[in-house]
Amino acid sequence: MVNRQVATIAWFEADSVCGSHSVAIPLVLVFPYLWRFFQCLRQYKDTKEKTCLLNALKYSTAIPVIFLSALKYHVYPDQWVGFYRPLWLISSVINSLYSFYWDIKRDWDLSILTRIFMFKNPSIWTNLLYGQNWVFYWVLGSNLVLRCTWTYKLSAHLRHNYLTVFTIAALDILRRWAVGVLRVENEWNKMTAKKNLEMSSDMPSEGDRLLDSSNHTI
Repeated sequence: MVNRQVATIAWFEADSVCGSHSVAIPLVLVFPYLWRFFQCLRQYKDTKEKTCLLNALKYSTAIPVIFLSALKYHVYPDQWVGFYRPLWLISSVINSLYSFYWDIKRDWDLSILTRIFMFKNPSIWTNLLYGQNWVFYWVLGSNLVLRCTWTYKLSAHLRHNYLTVFTIAALDILRRWAVGVLRVENEWNKMTAKKNLEMSSDMPSEGDRLLDSSNHTI
């Protein structure tokens, strides 16, 4: 905006002020991940829950991906293909799979080998969205695919196509929206289960009610 290049052709060019060569891009992209990383560390300091450290590790896996991706425009092509590109691929795969695991295991409280294959006997955790089976398969499948949309960068034709970049960004917004919906649903289920458990523990048993009753007929 400062350089008056918003919504212009020059904005999409690699050699423009806001193009792929700019050092500001990786710095801006990495800021939210660093913010959440330090939030998780602070949460661990307050709660001493090891889950916070695992969550911090998830956000830290995105940092190498961002900087290795930006490094492509600052090293020789031979260095990129022979050394940095394999590192970028490895770090991208680790980040995608770890994030996908965290979505289904932690944020949604689903397990690949147990709960998602127990639709015939739904529990409070598997009865999300009124127990519609296709919703689970669609969300899980689309989330995995959209977690791996970074693979479009392997094609130079797609990487420099601004329509492709825009489409991927829009789909990622939808993915994050789906993640948020199931995350809220999961937290609601936990709160409801905890409330029901507390209510059941406060209720006296049948034996206690009989013993405490003042109306005994002999």
